[in-house]
Amino acid sequence: MRKTAVLLAASVLLAGCDTAPVKEVRDTFSGMFQESKGEADLKAGLRSYENGNYNESLKQLQSALDQGLTKSGQLQAHKHLAFIHCASGRQGPCRNEFRKALTIDPAFELAPAEAGHPLWGPVFAKEKARTK
Repeated sequence: MRKTAVLLAASVLLAGCDTAPVKEVRDTFSGMFQESKGEADLKAGLRSYENGNYNESLKQLQSALDQGLTKSGQLQAHKHLAFIHCASGRQGPCRNEFRKALTIDPAFELAPAEAGHPLWGPVFAKEKARTK
């Protein structure tokens, strides 16, 4: 975290400098602080999920994935899509979303409370076992 703060401070201080080396450093690190294209839809989809608007959340989360997300964002979107599908009794799509998350990051885990959920916990455990 400290390195990130130092880099951010340096990029702010050097923002007005246009020498070639400074411009190269600024361009290299500028992407670290920008949101991915789908970030707004991801946030909206997570809010909709928390508010129980699952149909709207499905649309927003898929839109976020289609626009492009960071690895972390992709994992969050696939996880919540899986939760919605499992809670709606759609086991196949639920498995597919967990499979996509595990393809992105085979070390991906659910939080203990999520893993213990009776609807999606067993589905996730089975998909996780397949990746080993």
